[in-house]
Amino acid sequence: MPYHGGPPAPAPPVPHAPLPDRQDHRRDRDSAVRSALRKVRLLRHLRWPLAAETRFLDGVAAGRIAPPGVEIPPVPPTVPDAELVALQATLDRADPALDFLWRTVESARQTQALTAALGTADFVRIGVEMYGQPGAAVAAGAPSAIDGAHHFLAVTRRLDVAPPQPALDAAAAAAWMAEQTAAALSDPPMLIELDEGLASLATAGATRIRLRADARFSPLQLTQLLQHEALVHAATRRNGEDQPVLGALAIGPARTTQAQEGLATFAELITDCMDLHRLRRIALRVVALQMALEGADFVELWQWFREQGQSAEESYHSTRRILRGGDASPGHGVFAKDGVYVKGLLRLHAVLLASLREGDRQLPERLFLGRLSLGDAVRLRPLFEDGTLVAPARVPAWAAQRECLAAFLSFSALTTRFELDALSLAHFAETP
Repeated sequence: MPYHGGPPAPAPPVPHAPLPDRQDHRRDRDSAVRSALRKVRLLRHLRWPLAAETRFLDGVAAGRIAPPGVEIPPVPPTVPDAELVALQATLDRADPALDFLWRTVESARQTQALTAALGTADFVRIGVEMYGQPGAAVAAGAPSAIDGAHHFLAVTRRLDVAPPQPALDAAAAAAWMAEQTAAALSDPPMLIELDEGLASLATAGATRIRLRADARFSPLQLTQLLQHEALVHAATRRNGEDQPVLGALAIGPARTTQAQEGLATFAELITDCMDLHRLRRIALRVVALQMALEGADFVELWQWFREQGQSAEESYHSTRRILRGGDASPGHGVFAKDGVYVKGLLRLHAVLLASLREGDRQLPERLFLGRLSLGDAVRLRPLFEDGTLVAPARVPAWAAQRECLAAFLSFSALTTRFELDALSLAHFAETP
């Protein structure tokens, strides 16, 4: 049964079994979901060959700027879609635990449909369904990701935004990361590996962090990666694995990407390691994504990143992130994921403000239960009462210190009312 972008009709509700039978049923269904989805992957199927970068940059050096000519072949589903639909039919959506599992399976169906559509226009369509349009408002009364990106770029445009100096090679960076994670994520210790094919500087799982082998890192970048990759991405996956009933919280389906990247980016901001260059970089990706969705090709995007001050090599990697589905077929390779960094940050901020207004003091810590969406963090709250969920063991200090976070959010709620264009230093010079 092919995936067409909309959820199938849910199965008729099944009456809840009494505890503890209900918990046994939840564990059984959780095990079935984790078993079915263990081979569903996304980003590893979107990797470009290393030769493409060499070919492109050698051409640039010789005065020939041409697309790398990358084509990514479609990937057949690892799990037949009919099996996933049948699995969903066993999940009573009236039960919040089983509804979470249903949504997780649905996200896996989308992921498989996306990779099966590589090289076609459907790859772009499904990706936008999964990650959203850059121009869509992130919440009622909140701006869109593209609005936020333009705001960040406008505010920082007049400032001297020199990138931090990348003094450390990948081997030195890996040694530093291993030392820093030893205390925070020591059981088991994190493995730090070098990977030549990464599109980003780093990625994290439950037990390992991969750093791009050909990259260089500044001390500030490494602190950002520690907060982002280790203390959010790795910590949430480990917390999910610790859950006694819903181990699927460790899976991390694509539908949780927005919350994960928003949480990780917020962690950089609130721990004072987000610098202007990093802020501009994630904003530039959102604008570039919008350009790609409107028809810009590889060369146009690469030249635009160069105009924004990025090096030839950094511009290549920035463009590759936007066109991870391949650049050989214009309009077919745009990958919508990079819109979620700004969108997730704005949406997370809105959710945290709502939790402050409604007195939900535990929500910041619930965000670390595992790989979950912001909606999950609200819907799963009742499951603490019957013991289905237990409090996460790995929560960074900024989220655990509720009073300090509440003070920060209270102040930010006020400052969001400022009209930036109305502010002027000259006005303050004329007043006491």
